[in-house]
Amino acid sequence: MTATPAAARPYDPIAPQDVAFLGLGTMGHPMAGHLARAGHRVTVFNRTAAKAEAWVQQYGGRAAATPAAAVAGASAVFACVGNDDDLREVLLAEGRGAFAAMAPGAVFVDHTTASAAIAREMHAAARTRGLHFIDAPVSGGQAGAVNGALTVMCGGDTEPFDRIRPLALAFSKAVTRVGESGAGQLAKMVNQVCIAGLVQGLAEALAFGQRAGLDMPLVLDVIGKGAAQSWQMDNRGKTMLEGKFDFGFAVDWMRKDLGLVLDEARRNGAQLPATALVDQFYAELQAMGANRQDTSSLIRRLKA
Repeated sequence: MTATPAAARPYDPIAPQDVAFLGLGTMGHPMAGHLARAGHRVTVFNRTAAKAEAWVQQYGGRAAATPAAAVAGASAVFACVGNDDDLREVLLAEGRGAFAAMAPGAVFVDHTTASAAIAREMHAAARTRGLHFIDAPVSGGQAGAVNGALTVMCGGDTEPFDRIRPLALAFSKAVTRVGESGAGQLAKMVNQVCIAGLVQGLAEALAFGQRAGLDMPLVLDVIGKGAAQSWQMDNRGKTMLEGKFDFGFAVDWMRKDLGLVLDEARRNGAQLPATALVDQFYAELQAMGANRQDTSSLIRRLKA
């Protein structure tokens, strides 16, 4: 009999647990909310305390003044912060870092899009303290977080991954271990390379079709039923035609992510000419003031 892969194996509902969530930004706020709605006892921390208090008003639970205070007694700690430095601060800051206060055997699950190097560093630091660390970046954007439909790609040890997977399914449609520590971050980099190329291709196609005088909403409906179909086409094609970009995944965030990709490529020797070019196109958008606009604003360059 063929064994069912771990990523596809069904999980029974789990009993409520004491968990913590660190970082209540665009993604973290709804992700933590899904954990609370699933019945877990959630303690939250955010650098801006008012955001943590607002979360408690919406979902219940408790707000803590420091990461250390938030994680005390938690079986699992989830985090979604800004970058490598933010993660290191949350985990290791003297007198307030999470690692010093976590219970032996507890699991730290990092949903930040960060480097594979910081994931491996924190994994090693966790092991010296009798803790576990899973790098677990997500794909699906703000809508995925709000709807509890994120895709989570994880790196780390199998046993702690199996423990946190049922918890993470509260805000996800798929939670998969893709390899050892750092593999989750590397998989997210693959994801971002794919998206960068798709969005640029879609922008060029739409701009070309408009120049050719085509009825582009109709064309999108037609080609969206064929081999050109993609999530980006389905969810961003018509808004790109309408010039609507005040939502979604910000240009600044994509530039941060592509910077991680290009740094990793320099280390491993991968050739990413198209990705490097699209990264520069996003730099042009930043110069145009599109920092917080959706990544689909790439089409603006072609209409300037």
